[in-house]
Amino acid sequence: MTLRRFLVALCISTLGLFGACDTRKAGRPDVIKIVSSLPRTGSANAQTTTIVNGIRMAIEEVGGKVGDFTIEYEDWDDASPQRGNWDPAVEAANADRAVKDPNIMVYIGTFNSGAAKVSMPLFNKAGVAMISPANTYPGLTKPGTGEPNEPAVYRPSGKVNYFRVVPADDLQGTAGATWAKKLGITSVFVLHDREVYGKGIADIFKARVEQLGLAVKGYDGIDTKAANYKSLASKIKGENPDLVYFGGTTQSNAGQLAKDLRAAGYAGKMMVPDGCIENAFVDSAGADNVNDTTFGTFGGKPADQLTGRGADFYAKYKEKYKAEPEVYAVYGYEAARVALDAIKRAGRKDREAIRLAVSETKDFDGALGTWSFDPNGDTTLRTMTGFTIKGGKWKFEEYLSVAP
Repeated sequence: MTLRRFLVALCISTLGLFGACDTRKAGRPDVIKIVSSLPRTGSANAQTTTIVNGIRMAIEEVGGKVGDFTIEYEDWDDASPQRGNWDPAVEAANADRAVKDPNIMVYIGTFNSGAAKVSMPLFNKAGVAMISPANTYPGLTKPGTGEPNEPAVYRPSGKVNYFRVVPADDLQGTAGATWAKKLGITSVFVLHDREVYGKGIADIFKARVEQLGLAVKGYDGIDTKAANYKSLASKIKGENPDLVYFGGTTQSNAGQLAKDLRAAGYAGKMMVPDGCIENAFVDSAGADNVNDTTFGTFGGKPADQLTGRGADFYAKYKEKYKAEPEVYAVYGYEAARVALDAIKRAGRKDREAIRLAVSETKDFDGALGTWSFDPNGDTTLRTMTGFTIKGGKWKFEEYLSVAP
């Protein structure tokens, strides 16, 4: 009798005494599960759907098998209807659920850096590899770039189990500031959404523009639940900066902010980071309010600029889904390919072995190019891209200079 049949028989024989029994607690020797935790409720859904599509494509490419293991994938939501965005309580529940399932070896997420802060310590204690396709807050991995206790507070075991395939904001924020100067900007008004990611990149951008000699005419955090920003927009118009920089995401009301700036008569430029590089931002702002005047920065290449394996991914994605992938789709694909490669190299169903294999990812021949994870779990890729909105769509503009 196999172990699984024995457990099933034991459950049936003791059901009357102890109630229902879940044989999954013992694990399924031939199955390895990969789950993702991303905001699937709210306006981020369009972006995260393409990430999930990318993950599924990677698993389909190997026929859902790695060695003797069947790979099962589950798409989890870390958002709530009440917030319309990621929810700390939901992300914590997802992490707890994943830790308790012995079949789960890799957790792909999170999308928001604030959500990562919730789940990272839980997975570190459990030794589960966590691979983010989108987190960019530097303090999650890089000492001296965030709070004094970061990133050690996320690593209670002392080991690195969190990895990301996208470059962090210490690169993106400085690249955005350098681009602003190149565009002829001499003064800026800096705003942020008061969240980990948004405030973090706004602070980096502000520090860099000051180093470059640009005037900072204002710095403020917004209430992301406000119905409008008419008063703030009027204040900004009075200061008349060349550029308004917003550190935040589409989900933190960036579109409404853009609308109100134009309604107040502000005619200058606006710049946003990767959290707004999605169709949902243009839809919420209204194309007429952002066309030709709004710039965006992104850590990596747009899908239509990828080469090699990346170009293959782009072509297959368009053929399969009959649509353009949003910018983070390829990062979901890459995160899943890294996970599958680590499972193959580990050769056994063991969280620690797979975590170690992920950490040893070197010279990975991926859709993003050839790259490695450094000792902090960060990608060695440093490419930064500038976008503009033309004809109601985000369009690739140029590659950006990244400071040493």
